[in-house]
Amino acid sequence: MAMHGAKEGAQEENLRRMLEPRKDATLFLAPARVGHRKKMNLKSERRGIHVDQSELLCKKGCGYYGNPAWQGFCSKCWREEYHKARQKQIQEDWELAERLQREEEEAYASSQSTQGAQSLTFSKFEEKKTNEKTRKVTTVKKFFTASSRAGAKKEIQESKSPSPSINRQASIETDRVSKEFIEFLKTYNKPGQDIYKQCKLFLDTMNHKRDLSIEEQSECAQDFYQNIAEKLQTRWKVPPEKVEKAMDQIEKYIMTRQYKYVFCPETTDDEKKDLAVQKRIRALHWVTPQMLCVPVNEEIPEVSDMVVKAITDIIEMDSKRVPRDKLACITKCSKHIFNAIKITKNEPASADDFLPTLIYIVLKGNPPRLQSNIQYITRFCNPSRLMTGEDGYYFTNLCCAVAFIEKLDAQSLNLSQEDFDRFMTGQTSPKKQESDSWSPDVCLGVKQMYKNLDLLSQLNERQERIVSEAKKLEKDLIDWTDGVAKEVQDIVEKYPLEIKPKNQALAAIDSENVENDKLPPPLQPQVYAG
Repeated sequence: MAMHGAKEGAQEENLRRMLEPRKDATLFLAPARVGHRKKMNLKSERRGIHVDQSELLCKKGCGYYGNPAWQGFCSKCWREEYHKARQKQIQEDWELAERLQREEEEAYASSQSTQGAQSLTFSKFEEKKTNEKTRKVTTVKKFFTASSRAGAKKEIQESKSPSPSINRQASIETDRVSKEFIEFLKTYNKPGQDIYKQCKLFLDTMNHKRDLSIEEQSECAQDFYQNIAEKLQTRWKVPPEKVEKAMDQIEKYIMTRQYKYVFCPETTDDEKKDLAVQKRIRALHWVTPQMLCVPVNEEIPEVSDMVVKAITDIIEMDSKRVPRDKLACITKCSKHIFNAIKITKNEPASADDFLPTLIYIVLKGNPPRLQSNIQYITRFCNPSRLMTGEDGYYFTNLCCAVAFIEKLDAQSLNLSQEDFDRFMTGQTSPKKQESDSWSPDVCLGVKQMYKNLDLLSQLNERQERIVSEAKKLEKDLIDWTDGVAKEVQDIVEKYPLEIKPKNQALAAIDSENVENDKLPPPLQPQVYAG
């Protein structure tokens, strides 16, 4: 890119010399210890993954870092290939439309001169031609017009509105970033005002292009980055060291506002890929550092702290909203990995040690929405960061690590297919070696690790038995409840309950004498003298 100066080129060259693998370098995967496996010998010949510098660079040979999401091209070459393919598709569609138009005119002219006896035959031909034309013209219209799912997508976005608390938080962050961006542009005087106008115009344009696919929105963002960078250098004469700072602030301002619309959109399968990767990583929880030949000893407290920090950084990536901040998390994670390797080996780490350790960190951390974050960075990050520099190198290695995890098989770990399948299904886990089969050079930490793995395997088996018995007990309780309810229902149906009316009480003799309280008192006997 034009905005890379001599200083950045020198830094890039130094980084490549430091991280460039040896010509014969191979990332070996240590053989796993299962049952009758042989003793661990790191000097023995082992199967591995061959990775060199050329596999990380753009396959077109431009010297920039490639990306699996761009089919191995860098951002610049991918856009060139994408434009060529798109122009070719447009040309083919126009030719198809013109051919269909000519066929329609010829058919109409033919229908005027061949009526009568051929009317039935022509009707069938016309019907067949119309169906074919409708199908093909629909494809052309889909290419030249907005997506037919625009209305449905709007309804989905309206129905899936975030909670008020999330909206408030996003609004506060957006206001803060806007204030920081305005304060930053004040140092650029007149160019700062033009930059702000260009950014506002771009945001308004993106708001009117919500119906476009995410790839087309990504292309708009990449075009804007390139145009604004060229204007900073040519029209506004901004020094190269200030161009990079300005581009970082522009990206932060724009993507903070666009994040909720372009991160993991519902029109893509990013969420589906996230779930697939998370499920895959959970299934590979049994993979040990020795299987990946990770040169990290977590028994050392400093190394263990570095591993924890690396996992924290890679997980924290999902909480960031700006692509540059997500890249910064990947870079911090990678530097912690290099420090952990350096402490363990007492020598500077190489690229041969970095990639397997990064794979181990990803497996151990299982970062949330990993594919969505990678796609978001690929689509909307300033392309210069992905093409050169340490950020681009570390991001390319992360993409390679995810691709390796997705394709990890028994052969990659030097396991038999039977053992690999048993580990994947959770039937068993890697066992510890017998004490007499360990090599004398193996450290106590490795022995203790496999002892702990054996205990965890036993606990897992006990847990599975408890779960199985609990499910059986639950089924028995449900069956017992259903049986009692059925018996009660049968008894009620056999002996129905009849409620008879209440019997009337016997009436008193004087019950009809309503006014008996008004009768005179009874006569009293009297004695007469005599």
